[in-house]
Amino acid sequence: MSNSSVIDPGIDDWLTLDQDEEIIWSGKPHESSLIPALIIGLPLALVLVGLFIIAGAYLHRENTQYVVTTDGLYKKTGIISRDVQRIDFGKVQNTSYSQGFFGSQFGYGNVDVSTAGGSGIEMQFQSVPEPREVQELINKRVKASRGKSRESDETKRDVLDEILIELKEIHSTLEAQQSSVGDTAATMPNVDSSEERHSNNETDSELKESERTKQPTDPSETYQGPSR
Repeated sequence: MSNSSVIDPGIDDWLTLDQDEEIIWSGKPHESSLIPALIIGLPLALVLVGLFIIAGAYLHRENTQYVVTTDGLYKKTGIISRDVQRIDFGKVQNTSYSQGFFGSQFGYGNVDVSTAGGSGIEMQFQSVPEPREVQELINKRVKASRGKSRESDETKRDVLDEILIELKEIHSTLEAQQSSVGDTAATMPNVDSSEERHSNNETDSELKESERTKQPTDPSETYQGPSR
């Protein structure tokens, strides 16, 4: 199996990787996958139809590439035009591989990938060498991706829990402050009333004292009989 150090030529022409994304496997259909086309095409070569069959199979193989990176799967096809398909590991639901008669004899087969919410097979690596190993590699990357996703979800949950705790503490502090302000406001009228009563009492005492000083102490000073 090839890896990131031995990649198929021409990948850089069509593959654009994200930041920190690396190629861990790349390949194309096995050379022996041309055998069925040769078996059918050679007898028909005399009428030229066989040549088209062989040439079509060869061009299809040469223009098909498969890549497994640290983030997802890529498939490039097309002889005249170019079709590039990508599936992230987080979307992969099931994988499987199969080998026909020639595939079992020469060590190649198909690896099928289906996604969550998709209908049937979303991507197929056709006639790749060692299909079982390719499938196991994809499964490992899918499990690793799900593990990272769970860790990310747990981290987000922890952050939200911390924020919730801080909000509860702030709410409790505000309630305590409001309660303290309410108690202070409730005691202020009582203090004012007490001071007002004390002031009124002092005023009444002063008035009474003033009246007493105005009243004469000797009746003779205030009453004078008829003059004679």
